Amino acid sequence: MSPIVKRKGEKFTLPSKYLLLILSILCALMMFVTFTTTFLSGFLSNVAGFMIVPFQSGISKVGSYIDARVKQFSEIQRLLDENERLRAQVDALTTENTNLQQDRFELVNLRSLFELDETYEDYDTIGARIISKDAGNYYHTFVINKGTDDGIQIDMNVIAGSGLVGRVISAGHNWAKVSTIINDNHNVSGMVLSTADNLIVSGDLSTYADGLISFSKLVDTENKVVVGDKIVTSNISDKYLPGILVGYISTINTDSNNLTKSGMMTPAVDFSRLDEVLVITELKQTVKEDS
Repeated sequence: MSPIVKRKGEKFTLPSKYLLLILSILCALMMFVTFTTTFLSGFLSNVAGFMIVPFQSGISKVGSYIDARVKQFSEIQRLLDENERLRAQVDALTTENTNLQQDRFELVNLRSLFELDETYEDYDTIGARIISKDAGNYYHTFVINKGTDDGIQIDMNVIAGSGLVGRVISAGHNWAKVSTIINDNHNVSGMVLSTADNLIVSGDLSTYADGLISFSKLVDTENKVVVGDKIVTSNISDKYLPGILVGYISTINTDSNNLTKSGMMTPAVDFSRLDEVLVITELKQTVKEDS
């Protein structure tokens, strides 16, 4: 086979068989590169999908969880702030309501005292507030905020509600102590208003647990006294001014001597609730002397 010699002036021509060989080689190389690239691309994509995608998914879930928790904490804080504001508002309204109830309670008490003062307008009175009481459920003894500087004296009568509370037993410059008619061994000379029959009202804390105190030595020869009759202080009482309502007869029993009667009565005053009282600034002895 003779070599290809290029003569001067002639153009170079490549035989077709060489050209076909070169093109075949180029096609094979391109096919190999394409196959290799596709394989590597798929492999790397699979590797990325296996390692990176779960990692990204985890990061996304963590981010979503943190975002949800941040929103939840923000909502909780908002609710706590709102709850605190509402709590303060409720406290303010509760205080206001308590003050209004207290004002209403004082108004009712003062109105009651005013009506009581009109009932006993023949007597001079002075209002006083209870500032302390002895231990127990009932106001059997208590201290008021008026004393000798206000003209208060021992044995002055004390009234409230609908009638008799008790009398002053000691006094200082700006205070006085009151013993009430429900106190043990506290006796009041009373009278049945409808019949003018006399009796003795005796205090007893054990019976006042049922809202009652006892009376005795009632002389009712004509059997005119009935349940519900009013008992007032009598003219012969040595400590109490006459005509002050003490209470109402609840039960009547004939004594074993068949001469007198005794029983239970309901006081006109609620001794479980006292706040303000009226002190009658006159003594029984003074009234007797004036008479």
